[in-house]
Amino acid sequence: MSAILSADDLNDFISPGVACIKPIETLPKQRPEDASNTYEVTTEERVAASNPPPAQISLTDCLACSGCVTSAEAVLVSLQSHSEVLNTLDAYQELSLPWPTGAADTTNGTEDGVKHTTTQGKLFVASVSPQVRASLAATYGVTERETGHMISQLLSGPQGLRSGGRHGSGFIWVLDTNVVREAALVAAANEVTEALGAKSSGPKRPILTSACPGWICYAEKTHPHILPHLSQLKSPQALAGTLVKSVLAQRYGISPDRVFHVAVMPCFDKKLEASREELTDVYWKQDEEAKQGVRDVDCVITARELLMLADSRGISFPALPRRPLSRRDRIAFPDPQLDAFLFPRGRRRSNKTAPEAGSSGGYLWHVMQTYQSQHPGSSIHTQRGRNADVVDYTLHSATNEPLLKTARYYGFRNIQNLVRRLKPAKQSRMPGAKMGASRRPGAAVAAAGMDYAYVEVMACPGGCTNGGGQIKVGDVAGLRGAGSGIENGGDQVVAPAQKEWLARVDEAYFSASDSGSAASDEDGDQEMVGADDGVEAGDGDDDVVDGISTSRITAVLNHWAQVTGVELEKLLYTTYRKVESDVGKKAVPDMERVAGLASSIGGGW
Repeated sequence: MSAILSADDLNDFISPGVACIKPIETLPKQRPEDASNTYEVTTEERVAASNPPPAQISLTDCLACSGCVTSAEAVLVSLQSHSEVLNTLDAYQELSLPWPTGAADTTNGTEDGVKHTTTQGKLFVASVSPQVRASLAATYGVTERETGHMISQLLSGPQGLRSGGRHGSGFIWVLDTNVVREAALVAAANEVTEALGAKSSGPKRPILTSACPGWICYAEKTHPHILPHLSQLKSPQALAGTLVKSVLAQRYGISPDRVFHVAVMPCFDKKLEASREELTDVYWKQDEEAKQGVRDVDCVITARELLMLADSRGISFPALPRRPLSRRDRIAFPDPQLDAFLFPRGRRRSNKTAPEAGSSGGYLWHVMQTYQSQHPGSSIHTQRGRNADVVDYTLHSATNEPLLKTARYYGFRNIQNLVRRLKPAKQSRMPGAKMGASRRPGAAVAAAGMDYAYVEVMACPGGCTNGGGQIKVGDVAGLRGAGSGIENGGDQVVAPAQKEWLARVDEAYFSASDSGSAASDEDGDQEMVGADDGVEAGDGDDDVVDGISTSRITAVLNHWAQVTGVELEKLLYTTYRKVESDVGKKAVPDMERVAGLASSIGGGW
């Protein structure tokens, strides 16, 4: 969450703790009594005026505490906006990259490299999430695929950002995070398999997903006992940034600070993820002297900020072409195998997502289907919990014996219940009490919850399609009509209208178009859906799970590590740490904290 997010965007809350000091800090100052009017008669109006209104705690106040985000970090996060994108586009020329140009490296008899120019240009790269496309598709009544084309036209096309600005700069590559998510899903299934093994050094059981930065922020600051359970896998946003910058830096000599990577995400919390110091070049660069602490993701904007980006340049987003850009003018990613992976010709697999997979990437569903593929005749059974955001999944064998149990927990209210169930029981102080005995309410239920092997955790109720940066139902009428402006944190219409709207966004997400026919680009070239992308799959397609070839993804990941010369573990995984509370401690001036964080180019939570 960022400082520009208002309380109107929230639909789920965490009750403030007793250590909250913001009400005291925000009380209005009392005026001193006027000693010259000692015998003045006080009227009822003056009594009412002298009673200050109740102190209100805004979201910014709440995040300024150690509970979520410090005020210093809020300053850094607020820098990530559509204005920052426009300012960077105007400040730097677009770096020209004809491949190959005859530079330093030689491989397989061909020369690979970049054209080093004297101008301080930058490469502009964007990553777009499917939840953002779903939100915009529902807003303008178009398909998810058409929305993706419109976003590409805005960021890279001649009628988009390139049509204006100081230098006419635009984005050289616009990535679909669904592609990188396939790698994340395969890696997640491998992590679970290894962690559940007899001798495992990975996360503790149950393994909790870590793709939601709001959930990670909450765990790091309030429940450190959860950290050993967290998956170490990077999110698709972080993986996309690491992949692009590591390949360009390690193989082609383009410094990470000359690549400006923008992620278009459904959630404000993703701005915080991009600010973590663990997600910088320090953690994957081989040359110690070359490490600069440059973020893998430089800026995160949301669906609403994407429309603000277009509006700031006088571009009507719904009027943009709904067809793909010409492939003839496309500049390929320098590595052919990674180019085929990142920009496949057409859809390698159906882009439709099963509702059982949820709206947050389908980590749990892919893990369950991976295990199901290893047990012929098995079946997956789902059972709703206390509400729609809690779902239990059980894999049963052909003889109806339970093989694996997982769960999905969305929303902070449900997350709090999960955290309580995982909290270690304290030893009773009563004489003769058994080790680990606890009289804490729900202790018996907690033991029952430990049979989960994997839990998909997301902070937003309903999942990522309900992120704070998505289009709200109160915005739709203005965006479809004559109104062109949109603001973060405007007045919103709440349930049931918002629930109905979210159902439409989910429908767009789950029914992402896959027509099975060829699509034409601006030059009339046929884009064949399902065409071969040129990446070797390994042993064939026998290991396909949910349309994803495990051997193919493994080959791509190994190739990535080979190209960069970096261990795959450093590229795929990250770490988390306990954050100490600063409540009750000597306050450090905000300017000093901002300077300290800025010196490390971001910093963690």
